[in-house]
Amino acid sequence: MTMTFADLALAPVLLQALTEEGYTNPTPIQAQSIPMLLEGRDMLGMAQTGTGKTAAFALPLLHRLAADPRPAPKGGARVLVLAPTRELVSQIAAGFESFGRHIKPRVTTIFGGVSQFHQVNALKDGVDIIVAAPGRLLDLIDQGLCDLSALEALVLDEADQMLDMGFAKPIERIVATLPQDRHTLLFSATMPKSIAALAESLLRDPAKVEIAPPSTTVDRIDQSVMFLDAANKKAALLALLRTPDMGQAVVFTLQKNIANEVCAFISEEGITAEALHGNKSQGQRERALDAFRAGTVQVLVATDIAARGIDVDTVTHVFNHDLPSLPESYVHRIGRTGRAGRSGFAITLCDAEQRAWLHDVEREIGRTLTVQDDHEWHCEVARHSTQRAPVLGGGPVKQVKPTKERVRKVWTEEEKLAARMAAKAA
Repeated sequence: MTMTFADLALAPVLLQALTEEGYTNPTPIQAQSIPMLLEGRDMLGMAQTGTGKTAAFALPLLHRLAADPRPAPKGGARVLVLAPTRELVSQIAAGFESFGRHIKPRVTTIFGGVSQFHQVNALKDGVDIIVAAPGRLLDLIDQGLCDLSALEALVLDEADQMLDMGFAKPIERIVATLPQDRHTLLFSATMPKSIAALAESLLRDPAKVEIAPPSTTVDRIDQSVMFLDAANKKAALLALLRTPDMGQAVVFTLQKNIANEVCAFISEEGITAEALHGNKSQGQRERALDAFRAGTVQVLVATDIAARGIDVDTVTHVFNHDLPSLPESYVHRIGRTGRAGRSGFAITLCDAEQRAWLHDVEREIGRTLTVQDDHEWHCEVARHSTQRAPVLGGGPVKQVKPTKERVRKVWTEEEKLAARMAAKAA
């Protein structure tokens, strides 16, 4: 018998909101997580984006607020959700507001790139739920403008990305201000040693839910690679975007300036496109995402800052104009397509300089990408290159001659650090 949300003992006002949204049956992570969270268990959740994680933690927390509608502590909140990017923060907050429409919880978002004025004002009388990026939240705590000493529940969403972006210390400092007697939830798409250690330090006898094994890709996404010279990438991308089965697409680049160049190029060719990266203001980023969700923009050209914050079911294709410098980012990039049970396509454009990164990606996902070689730009030199991948973070990417000593085997700690710094800067 198929489980429904009505079987999960949620408050009637939440079931009403779910019905109004058209949701009847919980996803696997929701069905497994919600009963244990309603019991107050700490949780370690392993699931990729697009599996329904937001509702999995939002619904039990809203149930808690509905069952005990006490005033929020002044200057603080009852529930705190930490997420890595502004886009994901806004998306999670919207989920709380939608599912809690009949409870009307006070929800505020806290992130950088905008004035803190409205954020500080919202906190003065206290809010039910804060959804925040770690950096700005820690700034407000350090200024004495946010007091979380009465917090009831903490959620860390996309914890692996937060650590990849260098937020380990801010998270540690934020947690040090929280009461130890709290309900704690940690969700991650992958389980490296750093996340296991974080979970060990934060969670008490946690329930564990694993929906997808770490670092696996969605089977319904058709993944392939095109080997070509770097100078031909834009032309190849344009041809791909003009194929008849093309719907909406996300194009990932390694650097902000390349995102701008690619966006300008395809826009000049008559394809509606917007760029999304860290140099854009919050208003610009929100307008770009809103236009993409509304379908008035066909292509979003983004750096990895957007890899987990774009949840648009109509995305048919993901293009890697550049390979990611951290192989695990590939999984999160391609997860922008193949959503809500649909099929999707992920096509990677690989030049000789980034061939070593492709090797890392294939090792990460445990499979070899299908090679598309029936196109005019195919380059056997790129396909068989053994040159070492560039180290990022110290200026422009430089070409490195493929000597035997430079053939790349494993990441050094310096490379990992440089790549994380570059990803955070994007």
